[in-house]
Amino acid sequence: MALKPTVFKFNIALSDLNRNVYDSLNLTVAQHPSETIERMMARVLAFCMNAQERLVFCRGLSASDEPDLWARTLDDRIALWIDVGEPAVARIKKATRISSAVKVYSFNAKAKSDVWWQKAREKFKPLPVSVYQFDWPSLQALAQGVTRTMTFSVMISEDSAFFSTEQGEYEVPWITLQDSSLQD
Repeated sequence: MALKPTVFKFNIALSDLNRNVYDSLNLTVAQHPSETIERMMARVLAFCMNAQERLVFCRGLSASDEPDLWARTLDDRIALWIDVGEPAVARIKKATRISSAVKVYSFNAKAKSDVWWQKAREKFKPLPVSVYQFDWPSLQALAQGVTRTMTFSVMISEDSAFFSTEQGEYEVPWITLQDSSLQD
């Protein structure tokens, strides 16, 4: 018998100072049975950082042909492809052919994430993709405060997201490994 996902409901007051986006998000997030809370929260943070009309969570780990999140146009083309984790270069190369914009949010323990980036960096360099690395200890601290139903606020400023929850306040910074907007 297959395990079922765990469903989380998040009511988020979003203030993205980088993009001047202020919104109330009501997210229902399914945590895949093999997914950690840290990975799920990396997906939620990626959603907040890219919040826009038609951005949705995909089947993720259940579907290898879909990203973790995407935004589709009215004529069903992929406008934004977002992968969370350390995807294969071939997967991202394919994504750049079918999507107008591609972003990767790496989140694992620094050693794993750093090794992945060292191996992939030169292959990613010619691709029109933005790659970010969330701070692992900060993501772990945030994950410890997660409950199945939560109301919280997220303020994004520069290279950090500030979470204010009933369980406490958390900051999750990230570094930009590659910015597609700066490529030739």
